[in-house]
Amino acid sequence: MTQIDFYILPQTTLEARFDFACRLAETIFSKGYRLHVHCEDEAMARQMDERLWTFKPESYIPHTLVTEPLTPKTPVTIGWDHEPEPGVEALLNLHPEIPNWFSHLERVAEIINQHQEVLVAKRACWSTYKERGYPVKAHQLKG
Repeated sequence: MTQIDFYILPQTTLEARFDFACRLAETIFSKGYRLHVHCEDEAMARQMDERLWTFKPESYIPHTLVTEPLTPKTPVTIGWDHEPEPGVEALLNLHPEIPNWFSHLERVAEIINQHQEVLVAKRACWSTYKERGYPVKAHQLKG
């Protein structure tokens, strides 16, 4: 059964959410998982792509947008209306809703910050996962 992890940030800005998403992507990649970052739209996906190139100068996370030519088994893909290719094990969901294909993956990470729109959307996601019987774990992060 898919394990669901919610990371709860104290910050209110969407920038803080993107920064944490990059750090989490780096951690997931370093543990050897193939990761798909699911964004709300193409603009958000391109913003995440740019962030992964620049968030930490000494870090490199091999990644690509799903609309770009994929090298075989690219470790991190970024998309908005695409199901990840077979072999992806983890999902970082930045979309306000849960993709219908999430249960095909081992792990799902959701990031909540104190931005009102994100709070409302992710509370609904939390409820949906719980109602469907998925194990949900909350990680309260400090500033």
